[in-house]
Amino acid sequence: MARGKFITFEGGEGCGKSTQVRRLKAALEQRGVTVLLTREPGGTRLAEQVRSLLKDEADDPPCDRAELLLFLAARAQLVRKVIRPALESGTWVVSDRFSDSTLAYQGYGRGLPLDIIREANDFACEGLKPDKTILLDVDPETSRARMRGREASTNTTADRIERAGDDFHSRLRKGFLEMAAAEPSRIVTVDASGDEDEVWERVWKSLTPIL
Repeated sequence: MARGKFITFEGGEGCGKSTQVRRLKAALEQRGVTVLLTREPGGTRLAEQVRSLLKDEADDPPCDRAELLLFLAARAQLVRKVIRPALESGTWVVSDRFSDSTLAYQGYGRGLPLDIIREANDFACEGLKPDKTILLDVDPETSRARMRGREASTNTTADRIERAGDDFHSRLRKGFLEMAAAEPSRIVTVDASGDEDEVWERVWKSLTPIL
């Protein structure tokens, strides 16, 4: 049986990943592809518990290094228990975030050493890398406006990481774009401005080679 494809979506806050991930899953299934949709952190019982620790407010929020290690622990569990078995069975896996987010957020954003993060990521992922990564890129103004709109429509407030500040989010966007420039064969940068349908057309076109 042929190995499944592994496609990840990356980007800063408010870029529209979750919407495009769901649309891709539906489009692939219409073509007869078996698809598993997952997210980071999350996707397993343990990883979802870690997600709560990372995103929820607490009297003892994780320091930068603890934050990094929690993300890596959740990823190691997801790869071993979910992603790798699915790919080996021929299922395509579409993930809302993966290892590139850790380099962007904890590396470029928090300022932790990139070389250490890359090595730790490789260990957590058992060497697994996406076949294709879609980087949804939006400018800071659009990102902030979408986040405010999401909070208003869902009656929620931004989580601890989303509230990290404009300088933090500018650094992680810079990081994402630098990673895309360094790996153009894997990471495709897609303009995520415009409405949902416009962005979807760009996403689908960018995946033509792998399809």
